[in-house]
Amino acid sequence: MSLLDIGILVGVLLAVSAALYLVQRYIPHPVREVHNDVAGFIFAAVGVLYAVLLAFVVIAVWENNDAARKTTFKEADSLAGVYWISRQLPAPLGPQLERHTLDYAQMVKDTEWPLMAHHESSPAATDLVYKIRGDVFSIQAGNDQQRVLYDHAVSHLESLASERRSRLSQVDEDVPPLLWAALILGAVLTIGFTFLFGLSNTFSHALMVLALSGLVVISLIVIKEMDFPFTGVTAVKPTAFDVFLQRLPTPR
Repeated sequence: MSLLDIGILVGVLLAVSAALYLVQRYIPHPVREVHNDVAGFIFAAVGVLYAVLLAFVVIAVWENNDAARKTTFKEADSLAGVYWISRQLPAPLGPQLERHTLDYAQMVKDTEWPLMAHHESSPAATDLVYKIRGDVFSIQAGNDQQRVLYDHAVSHLESLASERRSRLSQVDEDVPPLLWAALILGAVLTIGFTFLFGLSNTFSHALMVLALSGLVVISLIVIKEMDFPFTGVTAVKPTAFDVFLQRLPTPR
């Protein structure tokens, strides 16, 4: 949890405490206590509806992050497939294709990944994909072994391009503003309903209200941190490309 998240949590709890104090002062608990049964029935319905909405959004952003992580590993695996095929090809095509695959992995890791945090991509990385494509289609399948290499290279290339498109499409995925409005409004209504209850023990009432408020705010902070796959404390890292670049044979 970042300092901003802690500040949001503390600020909301202070605001709720101040609002609850004003309610307790100007609308004493005996006035509210007579409506506890009706307020409890309505609060139960509101709480269930908001809990369902929260659960839906949390699951959705978690699945989106998990899908983005899997996409990066599939992309790196496809790139590795092209790389190892390049090691079997004669010069000059083999070393050229090998260099392009390594350059692509390094560029995605060092250049494109920081750009994705700002919902952008690297045109240079896209150009390298086209160069890899050109190299693969330049393979001369003169015998059975070369035809097998060519078929596998084309398959890995198509997978690489597909997974790259999937990763770049996930660069723009986040929780829509309308859904954020519903989450925040639902939080205000859910917490606000707790002010309607009247308890003779003010401390117990305040403790329950603050506990619920903290739980709701923490849930929203979790959604905020997982809102976009490539930022926040749960951001997807270029681990797959790090693994690919580690302990490679000496380039030809």
